[in-house]
Amino acid sequence: MEKKLQLQKFVVFTAVLLFSALSIPPAVSAGSVQLNYANFPPAPTFPCVQMERWKGEVEKRTAGKVSVNTFPGGTLLDAKNMMDGVISGQADIGCLCMAYQPGRFVLTNATSLPLGISSAKIGSLVLWDLYNKYQPESFKKVKVLTMFTTAPANIMSKTAVKTLADIKGLDLRASGGAAQILKAWGANQVGMPMSETPEALQKGVVQGLFSSLEVMKDLKFAEICKYITITDTVIYPFAVVMNMDRWNALPDDVKKIMDELGPEQAHWTGEYMDNHVMESVAWSRQKQGVEIIQLSAEEKGKWDALLQPITDKWIADAKAQGFAAESIVKDIKALTGKYSVR
Repeated sequence: MEKKLQLQKFVVFTAVLLFSALSIPPAVSAGSVQLNYANFPPAPTFPCVQMERWKGEVEKRTAGKVSVNTFPGGTLLDAKNMMDGVISGQADIGCLCMAYQPGRFVLTNATSLPLGISSAKIGSLVLWDLYNKYQPESFKKVKVLTMFTTAPANIMSKTAVKTLADIKGLDLRASGGAAQILKAWGANQVGMPMSETPEALQKGVVQGLFSSLEVMKDLKFAEICKYITITDTVIYPFAVVMNMDRWNALPDDVKKIMDELGPEQAHWTGEYMDNHVMESVAWSRQKQGVEIIQLSAEEKGKWDALLQPITDKWIADAKAQGFAAESIVKDIKALTGKYSVR
């Protein structure tokens, strides 16, 4: 009888232990959340440098709960397929240049208008605030993790460009808002991803490009383009987006960390970009003998006067599509002023 009673107690005790174990939520093991992050330019370029910084911060702040596999150079998704590839789940996270699809990202691409954004840091903070205020429909199918911009675009060319006469008819690579600017100046804009530009320069398909100057070093354009003409005219906006199902499946503490990183990453990337451009220009001059051309005030005035119709046309076209175009431009100018005095 006593042995039977002891057996009953043991069964009850075992059942209690088993129930308790089942009631406790399982601990999340290190590296249990694995994310694939796609990017299109080569690893040394600034969009990939910021990607690696974001990866490091996420893994550190989640104490290894999240691990991020990065895929630079279009190895997982290329530039043109980045947004749709993330939406369909081919990659969990992707970095895209919105200027490559101007009709798709109308609102955020307004930062590419010639509105006086003078640095990547200012541009990145303006873009992030603009996105958060308007929450454009074009991003409804993804989770936006951060946004940032290039530094202002300048002309890199095989021949010297010192006047409007010099740029007329010149074949230059550009995309998005920068393409309209080249057209206004009389150049022939050639659209292509940045990754295809080195070969196009070597083959003579283009005589230069219109972009931010970090590529002079990162993509070794200084070996071919021996002239830089400073215009500081337009920026290119980027976004880092995540598949919505993967985002929704993340633990709340991980979501909080990623949300907090959004504005911080925009600020960090802008500052990194500005510093990197200065390093690239110095390297181009010292190591490659590149000449830096500064337009005279009179000449710059002529160039700038040709650009106002671009903003006017964007306002008219965006209004026709239902955007609060005038308010958007007003906000960009106000935010630019706000961050310029910091």
